[in-house]
Amino acid sequence: MEPKKNPKANVGRNSSLFFAIGLALMLFLTNFAINYKTYDKELIDIGTLDMGDELVEEVPITETIAQPPPPPPPPAAPEVIEVIEDDDEVEETVIESTETSQEEEIVEIEEVEVEEVEEVEEVPFAVIENVPVFPGCESGNNEAKKACMNKKMNEFIANKFNTDLAQELGLSGVQQIRVFFKIDKNGDIIDVQARAPHPSLEKEAKRVIGLLPKMKPGKQRGKAVRVPYYLPIKFQVQD
Repeated sequence: MEPKKNPKANVGRNSSLFFAIGLALMLFLTNFAINYKTYDKELIDIGTLDMGDELVEEVPITETIAQPPPPPPPPAAPEVIEVIEDDDEVEETVIESTETSQEEEIVEIEEVEVEEVEEVEEVPFAVIENVPVFPGCESGNNEAKKACMNKKMNEFIANKFNTDLAQELGLSGVQQIRVFFKIDKNGDIIDVQARAPHPSLEKEAKRVIGLLPKMKPGKQRGKAVRVPYYLPIKFQVQD
């Protein structure tokens, strides 16, 4: 005799469905366990807000500027306008015409002679093309002639200037004399000026500069010109 089996009692008929449900449940639990986070309540401190000290806004003090009073109204016009008669006669100025007529004779003008005025040119010593040449400084270029001239002049002044004059005048210490003069187109010394602590020193400086030898004049663009020159004289008074 074969045993009878109830078809509803077959456990394996819905196994695939149960497997799918179990798998989905496990995935959900796994995802929840991975993303689950916990926080330590003891480490959280939100702090406290103290509203006791309120900010006090300082209101700036404004100064009221007094407006100037309005200007007074203009004076009222007089009701009656008085007309003053002017009896003075005004002489009219007649301007004569300067146009000529055909009847006027034309006067021939003779040739006008124009006198040529000699221009006196003056060029500073520092920028002149050809400097004045001191006797003995003919060789070399322009810069060499300048250096030679300065050296020769200093030696000349040291030999000719009477330095004992300052001691005789009761002066002491370092004495400085500023001398200005010009070398004209002929190479002569002109317009000598001196500035010194004492008039006697100025006179002595002018005397020594007047003893300078005649020089070859300076030239600018091939033309002899006048050249100003500055020469300081400085010496120590011996006690």
